[in-house]
Amino acid sequence: MSENDEKSLDLATKWHLELPILVDNVKLIDGVKNKNLQNSPVGTLYLTATHLIFVDCTGKKETWILHMHVSSVSKQSLSTTGCPLVIRCKTFQVVTFIIPKERDCHDIYTSLLKLSKPGFYLSNLCLFPQQNKYSTTTTTKITTAEYSQLFAFHYTPSNDLANESKTIGWDAIDLRSEYLRMGVPNKNWIEYDQTNDYELCDTYPRFLYMPSGVSKTLIKGTSKFRSRGRLPVLSYLHVDQSQSLAAICRCAQPLSGLTARCNEDEDFLQCIITANPNSNCMYVVDNRPMINALANRAKGKGYENESNYQNIKFHFAGIENIHVMRNSLNSLREACEKNLSMSGWLKALKESGWLKHVKDVLDASKFVADAIKSGTSVLVHCSDGWDRTAQTCALASLILDPYYRTIEGFQFNERLLFELHDHAYSCQFGTFIGNCEKDRIDLRLREKTYSLWSEIRSKFNDFINPFYEKEHETCLELRALKPDTSPSVIKFWKELYLRYDFGAQPRESVSDTVSTLKDHIISLKEHANLLENRIGTLCRLLNKEEETVKASISMISSSESMDFSTLQILDDTITSPTSSSVTSPGDNESGFEDSSISRSSSFDCLQVIYTIYLSISLSRPIIFYS
Repeated sequence: MSENDEKSLDLATKWHLELPILVDNVKLIDGVKNKNLQNSPVGTLYLTATHLIFVDCTGKKETWILHMHVSSVSKQSLSTTGCPLVIRCKTFQVVTFIIPKERDCHDIYTSLLKLSKPGFYLSNLCLFPQQNKYSTTTTTKITTAEYSQLFAFHYTPSNDLANESKTIGWDAIDLRSEYLRMGVPNKNWIEYDQTNDYELCDTYPRFLYMPSGVSKTLIKGTSKFRSRGRLPVLSYLHVDQSQSLAAICRCAQPLSGLTARCNEDEDFLQCIITANPNSNCMYVVDNRPMINALANRAKGKGYENESNYQNIKFHFAGIENIHVMRNSLNSLREACEKNLSMSGWLKALKESGWLKHVKDVLDASKFVADAIKSGTSVLVHCSDGWDRTAQTCALASLILDPYYRTIEGFQFNERLLFELHDHAYSCQFGTFIGNCEKDRIDLRLREKTYSLWSEIRSKFNDFINPFYEKEHETCLELRALKPDTSPSVIKFWKELYLRYDFGAQPRESVSDTVSTLKDHIISLKEHANLLENRIGTLCRLLNKEEETVKASISMISSSESMDFSTLQILDDTITSPTSSSVTSPGDNESGFEDSSISRSSSFDCLQVIYTIYLSISLSRPIIFYS
């Protein structure tokens, strides 16, 4: 048993689980589309404190499912073949185990329910129940002590990371350093310290960046006027060749209702406009559909009243809320699990609305980026200033700034996106625990858990984007991306959503193919350099001027047809002695013999050089013929 399993057994003991559980003669069906039981592998199913593991009878194939990846577990009716247990994962993997005995199936089913949703069961250990507004069941708020039972607090890497300090990965991202890279603070933007009490907004970082013209009165006034205290703060400052100083700021919706207004909030937004000296107006991008924003006005919230805010242009992005997104993703998941005809698949994909949501986020981000490129600052919000706001601000920044497309910034390929997607649910690292900086400090994640960025930094080469163009960093015209968001280019991401449908996937992705080709090109260049060095060595051995040999090679390469008689003529030219060193046959009877030996040796060497030259030109292995 691994060290991680031993630590996690404490939690299993608290739930009165007897682990590990072992069941023989279990059939595995990969996916829900595959109904062929005859070809299904048979093996042993193990339930440990951290994983559900299937090992086929040959021992050659293993299927590992992390408990925290399990989205749902359903036990179906007992049949003649056994009791089916269907497991759906947050990674879009679906597996079915046919377990011979109903009792064994029930034991694994109940154990998986507890192990895959520790938060729900941990809440039963707390003292003060709390009603969840989205459900009819009574749950409780998980305390810091109960968080410590999660997998991340017990996980120990098996690689070199185990010997490193846990803080290394946490140091990979430093917010203040990132703002310094953008040139903030400066005369237009200041740093504001909330102190350890997070006095303005406990879901914001401690250090905030605001326009230099604001006073403490304005700061506190606008914080009270914004939902959850999430006042406007700087997210990204764009400095280009025109020195526009346009900024992306983010916040939550105002508590304006139908008639309410706040002078401090109005003045605060004017300070953001003033911080960009090259523009006298600003966009306010509300990521919600307009009808949703109007509905919030009836609840005392809503959006900025244009008659109260000067020099403001409004734009509604029309991105749906998280509940609509969740339902859309569930519909997409159901479509992926069915055996549909072409028309059925296209209909299900359309009805899920998923690609429309993707396009809406891209369109909003592109609008923000275009406004910034034109020199106009943008304030982005939705209802509470998270989810849609974070997506839009982050993607717009990536479009604008080539730094975020570098290794130090956020260069990525599909592998990295898969890694982030999987570990967002794995609970293996502390990176995704907690909703904000204050949560992470309260839970002492930096001291008690490993950061995912340590793992990623240890295998950077796997995540390099082969399509990255370095000249985009310096070429002004190429610095900002120009994404095409027309409907015809928005594609279904089958590499993620059908990752475990092996029949739908190519043997190798385009990204991996390009990476392999680039590695091969680098190898060929190194081989060519090696061959060029050998040519230099041979030239020195012949005690000839290197330029003379290169000239001969140039003559060879310029000839459409070349035989060794031509080489003989070239050899005569290269090896003929100068007038001062000519020795007549009369002076030395063996002179002709010595000369022929020299000429033969020189000819052989030139033949070698010619062979090497062809190898460089054709990038083929060298073959010498005796």
